[in-house]
Amino acid sequence: MEMSKEIHITLVVLVTLTFSITVSKQKGLSTNGQDTVSVSLPGDIVLGGLFPVHEKGEGAPCGPKVYNRGVQRLEAMLYAIDRVNNDSNILPGITIGVHILDTCSRDTYALNQSLQFVRASLNNLDTSVFECLDRSTPQLRKNASSGPVFGVIGGSYSSVSLQVANLLRLFHIPQISPASTAKTLSDKSRFDLFARTVPPDTFQSVALVDIIKNFNWSYVSTIHSEGSYGEYGIEAFHKEANERHVCIAVAEKVPSAADDRVFDSILSKLQKKPNARGVVLFTRAEDARRILLAAKRANLSQPFHWIASDGWGKQQKLLEGLEDIAEGAITVELQSEIIEDFDHYMMQLTPGTNQRNPWFAEYWEDTFNCVLEPESVSNLNKSTGSKSTPKSKTICDDNLRLSEKVGYEQESKTQFVVDAVYAFAYALDNLHNDRCNIQSDQTTEQRRHQPHSESVWYRPISTNTKSQACPEMTNYDGKDFYNNYLLNVSFIDLAGSEVKFDRQGDGLARYDILNYQRLENSSGYQYKVIGKWFNGLQLNSETVVWNKEAEQPMSACSLPCEVGMIKKQQGDTCCWICDSCESYEYVFDEFTCKDCGPGLWPYADKLSCFSLNIQYMRWNSLFAIIPMAIAIFGIAVTLIVIVLFAKNHDTPLVRASGRELSYTLLFGILVCYCNTFALIAKPTIGSCVLQRFGIGVGFSIIYSALLTKTNRISRIFHSASKSAQRLKYISPQSQVIITASLIAIQILITMIWMVVEPPGTRFYYPDRTEVILKCKIQDMSFLFSQLYNMILITICTVYAIKTRKIPENFNESKFIGFTMYTTCIIWLAFVPIYFGTGNSYEIQITTLCISISLSASVALVCLYSPKVYILVFHPDKNVRKLTMNSTVYRRSATAGTGAGGGAQGAPNSSGFSRTQMGGSSTTLPVQGSAVCGAMTSSSVQPIQQNSPKINEKVSSPIAEFSNGEYLVEDEFECGGSVCSGRSKN
Repeated sequence: MEMSKEIHITLVVLVTLTFSITVSKQKGLSTNGQDTVSVSLPGDIVLGGLFPVHEKGEGAPCGPKVYNRGVQRLEAMLYAIDRVNNDSNILPGITIGVHILDTCSRDTYALNQSLQFVRASLNNLDTSVFECLDRSTPQLRKNASSGPVFGVIGGSYSSVSLQVANLLRLFHIPQISPASTAKTLSDKSRFDLFARTVPPDTFQSVALVDIIKNFNWSYVSTIHSEGSYGEYGIEAFHKEANERHVCIAVAEKVPSAADDRVFDSILSKLQKKPNARGVVLFTRAEDARRILLAAKRANLSQPFHWIASDGWGKQQKLLEGLEDIAEGAITVELQSEIIEDFDHYMMQLTPGTNQRNPWFAEYWEDTFNCVLEPESVSNLNKSTGSKSTPKSKTICDDNLRLSEKVGYEQESKTQFVVDAVYAFAYALDNLHNDRCNIQSDQTTEQRRHQPHSESVWYRPISTNTKSQACPEMTNYDGKDFYNNYLLNVSFIDLAGSEVKFDRQGDGLARYDILNYQRLENSSGYQYKVIGKWFNGLQLNSETVVWNKEAEQPMSACSLPCEVGMIKKQQGDTCCWICDSCESYEYVFDEFTCKDCGPGLWPYADKLSCFSLNIQYMRWNSLFAIIPMAIAIFGIAVTLIVIVLFAKNHDTPLVRASGRELSYTLLFGILVCYCNTFALIAKPTIGSCVLQRFGIGVGFSIIYSALLTKTNRISRIFHSASKSAQRLKYISPQSQVIITASLIAIQILITMIWMVVEPPGTRFYYPDRTEVILKCKIQDMSFLFSQLYNMILITICTVYAIKTRKIPENFNESKFIGFTMYTTCIIWLAFVPIYFGTGNSYEIQITTLCISISLSASVALVCLYSPKVYILVFHPDKNVRKLTMNSTVYRRSATAGTGAGGGAQGAPNSSGFSRTQMGGSSTTLPVQGSAVCGAMTSSSVQPIQQNSPKINEKVSSPIAEFSNGEYLVEDEFECGGSVCSGRSKN
């Protein structure tokens, strides 16, 4: 068993050394002395450190320029080690040593440097294979180079940590980074011994997108550095941006060995997308500066607005000489607090007192732009292998000290370096308590940091070679230590912030949002905190200052569409043109308009629809008031006529007018007037039924009665010239039956119509903005339903024309003719008006109402005004009076007297009177007024003019003429100028 362990260790050593040589040859790493320079402080337990003390070199691993942030982080580790070693509550009796190396901001060089940790760990051999002659336990010699590295703090760049973590995990060396934020480092299947006191870039990417969305930007460009930090960070940003509909105009990568031409090319590509005003930088600090330099060379007329990750953070030195280009930049920085005690520590350091840091002298010279005394410079060159040219700089004054006046500012990652040291310290303390059987006086929860004297910053190196840590602690497996102790650490740090790790080894995500602003009344600049991010963004947009912009700028390929508009994609997903939805459409989504549908209309915001108000004729509308006024007046007049006729029911004039048809006609006129109210009423099933019956039946009553009258007149006069035979079906009873039959046809037609097209209501949409409630009657159906009435009107008009030349005494036919002519004109005008106003329901209904009322009014006025005139103004003419010429009248009277026929007979029910003449009853005409308008009476021409010869026997159906009515007897004999006849009753 012991032999197998030795073989295993030997193989590991050989593989490691071979790997080290191979890497060095492939990368051409120089051996100029930097490889051997380190900070080495012995201790019972040694922690390694990897910090970018120098910037990346060109043609060599390390450049000549010292990296200020790296030096501060190195000193922060030394400061924290000093505090832990002087804290009696943490690892009492145990000293922590350090072995700190320079990574020169290069991942391959950092990997080569890390091999020193591996070599040191390989020296920590299992002492059980050795035996001392004095039987004592074998112990390793305690010095700076031979002590095993229990854990490593670093590196800073994610690319460095990725390389180093892959190596250290092979030898079970846990690692805590204070600055590496690459997302991939959270993958425990690859980096199972890596932890960090900072969060992964996943959260930072979310914070950057939150900032962009807060400004309503949807179109930005991105620039990232080559390497894990930039590549993994921008990958997370792109993913988050895509999920939240932020489009990327240009995405550029800065190569590791980029020169000015590369940066100028990147800027020219950004300028080709001028609408992408926002530029997201996920770069290292040096790359960010060179991008700003390229922007300055480009002399941009329209500046870009920079949104930068913590690679830029809040570094002042990065922006020297570029303040006008960087003004208004918004950066994200890990939320960290200033450790005031560390500032005191740094401000008391000098090259003379800080001998343990071999790079501090370079930092001093760079900060004060001077050189140390030649002796110091000589010693520096010997120790670091670098060259200096002191001739161009002044000698550094011994009184110089670091302060804010000379540009000193605590680096933002200082707190996280200190937290990393304390995380190791607390975890080691817990391990010590568990494995070395030493009980602490106070629990971890009760521990508090013990302040130390500012005159003693670190403990003098102990000369005791005996380790204070028990073997169980120093030989504890690093992987078990990481899982059982390191990840379970939780404490409050020197700045009062909570420190703990999740199961992926990541720290808590807390960020400050900074804005680079010009100081008021000054030419200086500063970073101003404008917000914070902790599980969500809190940003005060009113305090943001923009570069050459008074208002918040836009960064969008296309401006947001206005209300009621949708996007039509063009090219990039964030580039579109806006197209308006139709007035009746609403915005279904940002790319689609949808029709609201009939009777609906979109709200003003076009996001949904509402029901339009249903329109129908209102009683208080002017379009309703006018036809109602006409109808009411017509009804009143019609009722007056009916009352007059009823009051004078048995008078000769009323009896001569044909009472049955007169009342029928007046009822039809009344129905026509009442139709106005059915048409104006709100459409319902009941009102719609009344409309169908009322209009058709009302007209059929009027024109059936008129047709019966005109037919009777025409038949009488035409048959008189041909035959003396008495006509059939001209009695009042027959006329009523004929009229009722004609009306019944219209009723039958209407009922058939109601079966074919059941009554009801419907919504009519003349356009998309109106909803009209109508009866379910098609315009053509209504027209067809009136065809029968049109036929009646046409026939009446034909009869009126045929009877236009009857004797003047029988002039009612002329008034019927005038009524029909006027009716035809009204209907001919009504039809085109009705169908031409179909889009205006109010005009259409009003037109129909007035047309119906006019038709009724024409019949009322022309047929009944003469009779009303006599009944009201000349009742004296409403008597039995012979109105034929005096000769005829006298002859009739003489014949009646000579025959002893007695008195004049009383009028019969038809409105004529009889006189007895020689045993024969002879009917004499009673002539009344038969004029329309001003004409009140007329004389009948002497009957001799158109009568048969005296003593000539004729048979005629015309027995009497009274006010235009034609009264019929059975048979008459005319002798001379007197007609006598014998009734065939």
